[in-house]
Order: sequence, then structure tokens, then C-alpha cells
Amino acid sequence: MKKHDLIEIALKARELSYSPYSRFAVGAALLCKDGSIYLGANIENASYPLSMCAERNAIYYAHMEGKTKVDFVALAVVGDTEMPISPCGACRQVLSELFPLDAPIYLANLLGDIRETSIEELLPFAFDSSDL
Repeated sequence: MKKHDLIEIALKARELSYSPYSRFAVGAALLCKDGSIYLGANIENASYPLSMCAERNAIYYAHMEGKTKVDFVALAVVGDTEMPISPCGACRQVLSELFPLDAPIYLANLLGDIRETSIEELLPFAFDSSDL
């Protein structure tokens, strides 16, 4: 699957966002080796800390279906931002443990701008089990 196809799927996942407070809808699409794709969208709550980001929803959904980071090929995240969207710190931390360090992450916006990166680049010196 090409990165533009995965980004288009993330764009459609964005329509599933529940974001009545921020009105900042985000969609994610996680591609697995077997061709399966797991969607995520941000889900808000009036108590903001209880909200969940799109990329974490996609990763957690895949894990609930029995997938692990050895199954993950690429992740696309799309939001209405000036530059390609950037994951929050919590998402970076989760991805550093549950997503392959060198797998591509496609960050995009509604204008068609795309930045290809990796979790290794997004979160150098990540906190991990060796820090416990």
C-alpha cells in the first residue's frame, strides 16, 4: 500500500472523531503486514484528561485484535493543521513502546502536506523498561 492510500484512509477515519470541545478532529490508520488496517480517531470528554488521541486508539484497537509491533508496517495521522500534524507527547511515548522504532509514520494535514518520520526520530531517548 502506498503512503497516500494510507493517508486517505486516515482522512476517512477522521470523520469518526468525537471532538465537540476542541473541534480538532484527527484520524489515524495503522497498516499491518497481513494487509489489515486499524482505524483510530480522537475521542474527547468534557473532562479533558479522559480524552484519547487517534493514534493511540488505532494502536490499542490493533492490540485488542491480537496484533503487536512485529505486525505493524506504517502509521498515518491526519489533522487540520497548518503544517503536517505532530503527535502529542503521550502518543509518542506509547508509540515508542508499541510501534516499531524504524517503521514509517506519515504525518499529514488537510492541505496535502506530508512529513515521513519514525518514532525514533520523534522521541529520541525515550523512557522504556530499561529505565525502571
